[in-house]
Amino acid sequence: MLKNYIKSFFLLELLRGLKVTFSNMFRKKTTLRYPYEKTPQSPRFRGLHALRRYPNGEERCIGCKLCEVVCPALAITIDTEERNDGTRRTTKYDIDLFKCIFCGFCEEACPVDAIVETRIFEYHFEERGQNILKKSDLLKIGDKFEKDIAEDQKAKSQHA
Repeated sequence: MLKNYIKSFFLLELLRGLKVTFSNMFRKKTTLRYPYEKTPQSPRFRGLHALRRYPNGEERCIGCKLCEVVCPALAITIDTEERNDGTRRTTKYDIDLFKCIFCGFCEEACPVDAIVETRIFEYHFEERGQNILKKSDLLKIGDKFEKDIAEDQKAKSQHA
């Protein structure tokens, strides 16, 4: 009882806490100021999806629907049709980002590396329905970031 009285009278708990505060006050800070400073990312980071094209401009997706089948969240919807030359291509390729769990199974299942997950993680939606990425949106993302995507794909293949 006397021991507890002495601890409370001399504020030992408070002094112990202040000791921790002062010992950390002069250490180097590890906090990043986010919008201006960013942490490095792995080439295997799984962010926003993109559809790629071949160097001649033709889209890579052959409409095999493997990504749709392997998606555990059922976030991918694909419709296909046969072209005049006998090949099959997609007419509809939608990804619902509210459903997507960014597992990367779609990317792994694709035999032609048509669907990839980029390093883009800073995106937002302002209106209802923008969470569903259409084929045109996915192709735009792929066209815009093709150089970065190709570098990441090369780095992934070297690590495997």
